[in-house]
Amino acid sequence: MSSEERRNKEKENRKNSILKAARKLFFERGFKSVTVDLIAAKAEVSKGSIYLYFDSKEEIYTQILISANIERHKEVENFIKQDGTASELLVTFARDYVNFFLDNTELFRILMTFMLHADNMNLTEEQNTQLIHTTNENIRTISEILQKGVDAGEFVSNIDSRQVQNAIWGLLNGVISLYMFTGAPEKRPERIHTTIRDSLNVFIKGIKA
Repeated sequence: MSSEERRNKEKENRKNSILKAARKLFFERGFKSVTVDLIAAKAEVSKGSIYLYFDSKEEIYTQILISANIERHKEVENFIKQDGTASELLVTFARDYVNFFLDNTELFRILMTFMLHADNMNLTEEQNTQLIHTTNENIRTISEILQKGVDAGEFVSNIDSRQVQNAIWGLLNGVISLYMFTGAPEKRPERIHTTIRDSLNVFIKGIKA
């Protein structure tokens, strides 16, 4: 490895350590209470080092979510090519979505903070647009599944894919929010999966042809 490659690797590692520290802090304290000084202390770097990589706390927050959205998109971009009926794919997508956030509870709380309080976070228009775009890229998979069901005659033909997509996404996030941080920790995954599966099956019955 050349000296330049080593320096680039060190920079990337330092940037990732800052993002990791910030992610923990945003989860523990919420967006408003976290400062660049706190992030620097948590990451064990100087405040000046933070500004070598990021312009603001808002940019750090944005990068955490965008990186997570990109990671998630890699997992679902070919989802529609799987075997199975549209109904089966919806159930599988929901299960995978839940498992992703069960493994990333910090990230889920950060995502919900953005969705509920974006107007109060002083994000730039570009940051807000990037976050919305990468989030929509992931939930668009639901629309693709719905369209597959329509094309196969499985779902009613007059379905509003975008509206139903958003309703299903709201269902997933609502149930996860309800149980992710309450009750006995060992029972949370089963409660979330069971509630979502039962609710989604009712939903699917409503759009069956």
